[in-house]
Amino acid sequence: MEQDRGEKRVEQPRKLSVGDRWRNAQPTKVMTFWLCVASMVLTMIVGFAWGGWVTGGTAQKMAATMTDDAIVTRLAPICVVQFNQDPGKEKKLTELKGTDSWQRDGYVEKQGWATMPGAEKADRNVAEACAKLLLASK
Repeated sequence: MEQDRGEKRVEQPRKLSVGDRWRNAQPTKVMTFWLCVASMVLTMIVGFAWGGWVTGGTAQKMAATMTDDAIVTRLAPICVVQFNQDPGKEKKLTELKGTDSWQRDGYVEKQGWATMPGAEKADRNVAEACAKLLLASK
């Protein structure tokens, strides 16, 4: 009947599946270039944000901080030994306890306990760690 009316039947093109579109895809050089750039940027974002990546400068700062902390940790017990050799240690410990917390490292420096053998002056960080050890142990 449709033929009688002179109408031509146009077939609807079938919808392509994802697999068909993937097989037929022909990326251009420009598209490939930008996909590579995007994947590199995404890799860097993930690496620095969640992967634990750091720059060389940050790594050096972290190493310096860890070194300083290790040195203070090793020298603070020597400071305590020097305190224990002080003849008036009981009186000075009482004075140290009576000193404000922000002045304790200065008190330890003045007593000379934080001055390491061979050094000319005391290290403030060693004095602070020494004061904490002295107050915790007594």
